[in-house]
Amino acid sequence: MERMQQVVWRARAAFNSGRSRALEFRMQQLKALKQMLQEKEKDILAAIRADLHKSEPNAYCHEILGLLGELALVMDKLKSWAAPQPVKKNLLTMRDEAYIFPEPLGVVLIIGAWNYPFALVIQPLIGAIAAGNAVVVKPSEISWNTSQLLADLLPQYLDQELYPVVTGGVSETTELLTQRFDHILYTGNSTVGKIVMAAAAKYLTPVTLELGGKSPCYIDTDCDLAVACRRITWGKYMNCGQTCIAPDYILCNPSIQSSVVENIKAALQEFYGEDVKSSPDYERVVNKHHFRRILGLMEGQTIAHGGEVDEASCFIAPTILTDVSPESKVMEEEIFGPVLPIVTVDNVDEAIEFINRREKPLALYVFSNSKKLIKRVISETSSGGVTGNDVIMHYLLSTLPFGGVGNSGMGAYHGKHSFETFSHHRSCLIKDLKMESTNKLRYPPGSMKKVNWAKFFLLKRFNRGRVGLVALVLLGIVAALVLKMVYY
Repeated sequence: MERMQQVVWRARAAFNSGRSRALEFRMQQLKALKQMLQEKEKDILAAIRADLHKSEPNAYCHEILGLLGELALVMDKLKSWAAPQPVKKNLLTMRDEAYIFPEPLGVVLIIGAWNYPFALVIQPLIGAIAAGNAVVVKPSEISWNTSQLLADLLPQYLDQELYPVVTGGVSETTELLTQRFDHILYTGNSTVGKIVMAAAAKYLTPVTLELGGKSPCYIDTDCDLAVACRRITWGKYMNCGQTCIAPDYILCNPSIQSSVVENIKAALQEFYGEDVKSSPDYERVVNKHHFRRILGLMEGQTIAHGGEVDEASCFIAPTILTDVSPESKVMEEEIFGPVLPIVTVDNVDEAIEFINRREKPLALYVFSNSKKLIKRVISETSSGGVTGNDVIMHYLLSTLPFGGVGNSGMGAYHGKHSFETFSHHRSCLIKDLKMESTNKLRYPPGSMKKVNWAKFFLLKRFNRGRVGLVALVLLGIVAALVLKMVYY
C-alpha cells in the first residue's frame, strides 16, 4: 500500500508543479513517445511475439502503425484543441468574454489489457499526455513480456515522475485502486470493470470503461457472401479471436448457413493455407487458462470446421459452430477466441429482436446490399459502434469515438475524443465593471417590469447574418440606455 501511495503522491506532486500544463512540454513528451516507437520497434515486436505468437508484420500493423497515426494527428491538432473555445452569447453577455477552456484533470490511471498489450496502453496515454495530465500506467500482467518492456522503456523516454509504470498482478492493481485518481481508464471485462467503478466511486472519480461483450454480425440474404465472409473471417480470427470488437457470433437465415460456412472456409484457406498451425499469420491463445475456458465453450456443439487443438502451444484452430442454440454456453459469455457460432434467424426482424434481448454490445456488424436495411438495424438497436458491410474498421477512424454503452462500457476515446475524455471543459465568463445599470434586473427588489426586461434580454433570438448581429448590438445599446434612465 505504501508503495502505491508514494507512486501516486509523486505523480500528483509533479502535476502540481505545473510543468505538464505547458503545450511545449506536452509536445516534447509526445515527440519522445514517437521516438520510442521508432527506436525500439524491434524490442516492441519481439515482446508482442513472445506474448501472443504474433508475426512482425501483424504486430506492427496491430500495435504500432495506429499509434504513429494517432501521434501525428494529436501533434498537428493539439494547439487548436487546447485553445479556449469561444461560445455564443446573449444580450446580457454581449460585451463579455465567454469561452470553454480545456484543462487537465490531474492524475490519471490507465489500466491496459493483454490482448493488444502495447497499443491499449499507449493510445490512451497519448490522449492523457496531450490533455496535460500526469498518468500512472498499469499494463496487464498476463502479457508479461510487453508489461516488462513498458516498465523499462517509458522511463527512458518520458518524465519519470509524471508518467510512472506499475507492474504486477491483481494485488498491485487492487492497491492502486485504493488511491485517489482524477480519472481512470480501464480496458478489460465487465466483472473487473464493476470493481474499478466501485473503487472510483469512493472518490467520485470519473471512469472510462472499455468492456467488450458479444458483438453480433447479421448477414442478410441479399449480400455478396464471398466478400462478406472474407471480411468477417479477417476480423474474427486475427489475433486468434482475442479482439474486443471481433464478431462474436453470426446471425443469418438457415438457407444461407451452409454457404456462409463454405465461404469462411475458403477465406481461411486464402489467409492461412492448408496448415493453419504453421502459418506465421495465425496467433495463439494467450495462456492455458483461456485455452481451457474456450474449449469449455465448445463442448456439445456441432463443429462445422476446425476444432483442432494443442494445449502445449495454446493452439486452437479457427472453428465454426453451426445450428447453435441461443441458450447454449457459448452464447452466454464473450468468446474472446477463434470460435465462431452461427445462430439462425428467419429475417432481420428476428435478428433485431435477438440483439435487443441481450446486453448492449461493444460493436455490431451488418452485411447487406441494402443500405436501408443496414440503417434500420442501426436505428432499432444499440451498441458502442457499428460497421456496415465490414468489421472492426470503425475502430480505425480517429474522428469516430471508440467506446461502449451499457454492459459494454462507458465513455470513449481516440483522436480528439481522447483529448476531451482526459480534459475538464471549464466554463469561463469574464465581465468588466462597467454598465452596472444592466445588472439592476437581477438585484432586489423584484418587479414584473424587471421580469419583462429579463425576458427580452434572455429570450430574444436573431439570425446569424450580419444584419442580425448589427441589430443585436443596437438593441443592446438601446436597452442599456433605457435601463439606465429607468433605474438610475
